Formats: sequence, C-alpha cells, structure tokens
Amino acid sequence: MLTLVTGSRGRVGSALVSLLHRDGHAVRAASRTPGDLALPAGVPSVACDLGDPGTFAAALEGVDSVFLYAEPSHVTEFLTAAQTAGVTHIALLSSSSVLDPDAGSNPIAASHHAVEQALTASPLTTTLLRPGAFAGNAYQWSESFRSGRPVDLPYPQSGTSPIDEADIAEAALAVLTDTRLQGSAYHLTGPESLTAAEQVGLLAAASGSPATFRSVSRGAWKDAVSPFVPEAIAEGLLDYWAATDGTLAEVTGETEKLTGRPARTFAAWAAGHADAFRA
Repeated sequence: MLTLVTGSRGRVGSALVSLLHRDGHAVRAASRTPGDLALPAGVPSVACDLGDPGTFAAALEGVDSVFLYAEPSHVTEFLTAAQTAGVTHIALLSSSSVLDPDAGSNPIAASHHAVEQALTASPLTTTLLRPGAFAGNAYQWSESFRSGRPVDLPYPQSGTSPIDEADIAEAALAVLTDTRLQGSAYHLTGPESLTAAEQVGLLAAASGSPATFRSVSRGAWKDAVSPFVPEAIAEGLLDYWAATDGTLAEVTGETEKLTGRPARTFAAWAAGHADAFRA
C-alpha cells in the first residue's frame, strides 16, 4: 500500500513521512517544491501543489491512501483525481475549530470545514484528524525571547491544550496503517490545559530565559502582527482567545487512543526546542 503525504515540508508531514518509512510502509512525499525536501534515503518525492490541479494526476498515480492538508481551493478536483487513481482512504489534517457552531464562516475554521464537507460527501473512506492548538504555535514568541522583550499577550489567561506535532504525526500513522481506526473523526489534544501565560513560563524555564509577558489590548496586538497576519485571521484568533479566557481547555484522550501512549507535555516540547528561545 502506497501513501501520498501532502505538505511534506511541514512539521507534521515531514515527521509522518519518516514514521511511515521507518515502519516499512511505502510512502511518497509531496510538496510544491519537492527539491527542497530533506527525506530519508529511499523515499521518493513528487510535485503536488494543492492549488494547482495540473499536479494531481502524477502525484496520485498508484496511490492507495493520502494524508491531506486542508486546502479548499481545488478539493473537488483533487478528490476526482484520487478516485480515478484508485485511492481508497484519505486522512485529513483538519482542526478542532470545525467543532464551533460558526465553523462555516469562522475565518480560522472555514477552510478546514469546507474540505471536511467535500470529503464526507465523497465515496472515499475519510478519517478526520482535528487537533487543537499546536505546541509549535509558541514559535510566534521566539523573537521576543531572543531579544529579551516581554511576550505580548492580549489574553494571558486563555486556556488551550497544546499538542506536540510529533503526536499528530503518530496519530496519522495509526489511522493510515490500521483499517480499524479509519472512517472516524478524532479531536486531538495535548495532555493538559495551560494558559498562554503558563506556556510562556514553561518556555522561560526550559530556555533559562528571564522572559515574562505583558498584557496588551486587542488593538495593540493586532497592529503588531498586521505585517504578517491577515486582519480576518487576527480577529478570529482574538475572538477565540477571548472565548477561552479564564477557562480550562478540553483534554480528550483521543491522542492517547490512537498512539497507544501518553501525549507529550508542553514542558517536554519546550525542553526539546529551547534553543529557539535563547538569547
């Protein structure tokens, strides 16, 4: 059985390629720029741009299963090409944001929601992986840490249950290689609820940095990130943090169900990535 992994330059996709290869599963790594991939010896790569249907047929040739990123622009064409190629199963990297009542119009959830809708309407067996906040989202604070500035937090007490991308990759490995797990939706979380302020504290402890945080207004934070975060996304993030301010995030246990072991803690992630946060 051959698995196509789209987005193989990403943290989840690259880890998944290595896991599939390690366990002896045939895998093909796909990327818009396959020449830039750093792959295990013997893993073939192919050009596949989810925004360019002209790349689909060659990427999917001989493929049985697909690990798919949630790009909605040409998902109908991708599914048609997948069916033509004989694909039987797609595991989608979605988002827990689709569980919100306004998922169809929410700027953060909309793309994932649209792809989920297309997949579930198709005849292909579909498995939906719905992680919450990635542990790697903390990289957004790394520049503040390295420069000795406090981290700006509009909602310091907003609670999330950050999940290590390595756990998402292992969950994907499980659903791609065990037919008993396929055809379901899984809400993936880390093992504990942490506030944004607590995450900053754990990163400071791991990196040996004296970094702290400061509370800022919505407007100030949005202005600061405007060069690289679209306004609609920034507003969506602010609304999410406001809704979870002072609350405990859900911890589902679905990650452990798929991987067969405890989910990695944010403290462990911080220790493993501390160099990125040191001055």
